Amino acid sequence: MLTYAGRSSAGLGAADRHLVKRFSWGLTPDLVAQVRQAGGGRAWFEKQLSPARVADAPGAEIDDWFPTVAADAKQVFDDDQSEVRGAWEVATDLSRWTIARRIASNRQLLEVMVDFWSNLLNVSLFHEDSIFWRTDYDRVIRANALTSFEKLLQGAITHPAMGLFLDNAFSSKDSPNENLGRELLELHTVGVDAGYTEDMVKASARMLTGYRVDVYYPKFQAFYDTRRHDTQPVTVLGFHHENSDPDGRPATLAYLSYLAKHPATAERLARRLCSKFVSDQPSDDLVQTVATAYTTHGTAIAPTLRALVGHPEFAAAAGRKVRTPTEDYIASVRALGVQMLRPVKDESFANAMYWQLSELGEAPYEWPAPNGYPAVDAAWASAGRVLTSFTTHRSLAARWWPVDEVRFPTYASLLPPMPATLGQVVNTVALRTMGEKPTPAVRAGIAQLLGIPLSTPLTRKQALGYWTIRGILTSLLDSPLHMHR
Repeated sequence: MLTYAGRSSAGLGAADRHLVKRFSWGLTPDLVAQVRQAGGGRAWFEKQLSPARVADAPGAEIDDWFPTVAADAKQVFDDDQSEVRGAWEVATDLSRWTIARRIASNRQLLEVMVDFWSNLLNVSLFHEDSIFWRTDYDRVIRANALTSFEKLLQGAITHPAMGLFLDNAFSSKDSPNENLGRELLELHTVGVDAGYTEDMVKASARMLTGYRVDVYYPKFQAFYDTRRHDTQPVTVLGFHHENSDPDGRPATLAYLSYLAKHPATAERLARRLCSKFVSDQPSDDLVQTVATAYTTHGTAIAPTLRALVGHPEFAAAAGRKVRTPTEDYIASVRALGVQMLRPVKDESFANAMYWQLSELGEAPYEWPAPNGYPAVDAAWASAGRVLTSFTTHRSLAARWWPVDEVRFPTYASLLPPMPATLGQVVNTVALRTMGEKPTPAVRAGIAQLLGIPLSTPLTRKQALGYWTIRGILTSLLDSPLHMHR
């Protein structure tokens, strides 16, 4: 069994703790040690902006557990058609691999930003046709999650998975489909208020023609068809291109570059970043600071994030964002010190997590619409969501399910030297799992739940009573200390 002896999530100052909680999937003793070793929260943040600089043996181990995620689209398709392995199985493995990496990887900021961009440029996981390309699409998002939005946008919009999801893969000069051309403007870049017209939407769609995907057996392939590309001139929001070459790929990349660098895109992305990492109602000053950094640095993501965390409003926003169900779940697993082992069956912890997140309503990449999972607090603050989270917290804290192929720390290793008062026990458990003491209101609530005054001395046996330690852990996970970040 794992033990917390000598290991704690405590020890970071409030500012460092806030920064790390916003740009990781939850505090752990190992993460706290990494922050200290780096020289503090900002130094850790800087190192995380270059994922290749971060040694990641835990992430590499997760990669080894889910080899199907590394298969190319043709292999996924061939295996599906020959009934060796269904494409839905590979897609489910991608979700499980994603959850496990978010829990275990040392490259926490990368995992956070992959989630952010995957929602902005959403391709739903189980879409009938794009499912074959979804793992490859994830690789494009990951490769560019901390490079520049220009590169990210170019890679995502021209990818077969996006083309199939929003029907561009079957669009042609004779029969243009406007779905991707419209969503590129409305959702992916400038936004609906940027002033584009229906004619511009049509021009956007015409520019994207030529990117084709054959999803029929046995030919299955993605290719560019010069015969299907519309070669009429294109004008959209100040962008003009003669677009006379049947190979429209250079023109398309120029168009995507223009949209990525457009002032409306800068402001829209800045606001979305601020809403995700600061507050649902960021000030105009914060948004403009982030947008200016984005524009000044040619859409580079790292300096954009630096501007965000460097603004006074970021520091003042500690504890004011509600964790989404995924953030809550993964932070719960990390706080509880769960150590996943290689999965061997559907009930193994690393596999069964998928079913828990499905119940919570936010399994990775399953939002069906192009706009991705919402990031604002109101979307995740319903009574139903809260009650489902409470049920999941109890299941994890009490170690009811899942319990196969997993190691848990001993409950005793969470305790202070005994005997100790209930208040001391609660404080120590909170420090060792969540990195900070609970508020007086939370402490009082736990005392009321257990029917024991905070000043009551407890023996080791009493503290480890079935519902005492489990009640403390569950209540801490249910509290704003955990449910907010």
